[in-house]
Amino acid sequence: MKSKAIKSILTVAGLFSATILFNSCGHSEAKKEEKSTVPTVHSVEVFTLEKGMMSTTIQIPGELIAKHSVDLYAKVNSFVQKMNVDVGTEVKEGQLLVTMEAPELSSQLSAAASRLQSQEAIYAASKALYDRLLQTSKTAGTISPNELDQALARKNADFAQLDAAKSSYKEIADNKNYLAIRAPFSGFITARNISVGAYVGPSGKGSEFPMFTLQDQKKLRLIVLIPEAYTSYLGDKNEITFTVKAFPSEVFKAKINRLAGALDTKFRSERIEMDIDNSQKKLLPGMVAEVKISFPATEKTFVVPKAAVANAPEKVFVVKIVNGKAEWIEVRKGREAEGKVEIYGDLSEGDQLVKVATEEIREGVEVKIKKD
Repeated sequence: MKSKAIKSILTVAGLFSATILFNSCGHSEAKKEEKSTVPTVHSVEVFTLEKGMMSTTIQIPGELIAKHSVDLYAKVNSFVQKMNVDVGTEVKEGQLLVTMEAPELSSQLSAAASRLQSQEAIYAASKALYDRLLQTSKTAGTISPNELDQALARKNADFAQLDAAKSSYKEIADNKNYLAIRAPFSGFITARNISVGAYVGPSGKGSEFPMFTLQDQKKLRLIVLIPEAYTSYLGDKNEITFTVKAFPSEVFKAKINRLAGALDTKFRSERIEMDIDNSQKKLLPGMVAEVKISFPATEKTFVVPKAAVANAPEKVFVVKIVNGKAEWIEVRKGREAEGKVEIYGDLSEGDQLVKVATEEIREGVEVKIKKD
């Protein structure tokens, strides 16, 4: 009996110890969980938001092209008779570049001249007949009105035929004038695709390539495509500088002369043009230029360090301190330069922003401002 009592007492004692141990462990785990839910207090550096004037400069490639450039083709089917220029030749406006021959045009012109002379004689005869009849008709009863009307109609018909013969002759004569090609403006011959005796024409085998390419190289155009983000800062008086690989140590200057006023649908950029004086002929059409364009500030905006703007998957934001707690303010970026960036959003001058914004500073957490 005594042994059974002792066993019962030991069993109760074991259960009591286990209960105490279980309760103490559960209480410890609850404390740990309670501690883990307490928000972390961040210590951050802040700055006071102010507006400022921000000027930026971008570097972008551009292309130099001739101010005037034209490909010269033959107007009529013919053969090259004589060439007066070659690649690299400097020509003046109106200078004869090449003469061609087309024997059939000479035959057509002779035939047209003969038809013109014949028609002139016919018209002269019908006009003389009408004039005599008109003069005679002034004596009453000599010429009937119907006869006079017929003579007038014949005269008018012959005059129309004469006018048509003149037009036909002029057309053939004009075509023959196309056998001599002259420079439409002063410049340099930059390409030649023909030789003496070559067949040329407005269509067919002789017109795959132009006979000559003429370019005015004393004045060039610099073409640049400006990204959409910078188009609002463009003006027709902005100054630019550029360099080319041929003269890496020399800096050229120019002013914006023309703005397209619309975005290219492929690149979403605006085309701008600058006129370049190339009197010294140092630059060549086709060169690629490294262009620097300055965009001066036109109004004050919020300018902050780049580190103050955080890029989260859902939005771009800055961290504003309100009553000792962090608040995410969504913003839009503007221009960037020298480690700073323009921002636009629901902000006011005097706001306290975190200098280095990260997603770790969750919205609503308490923050401690570091003292300088």
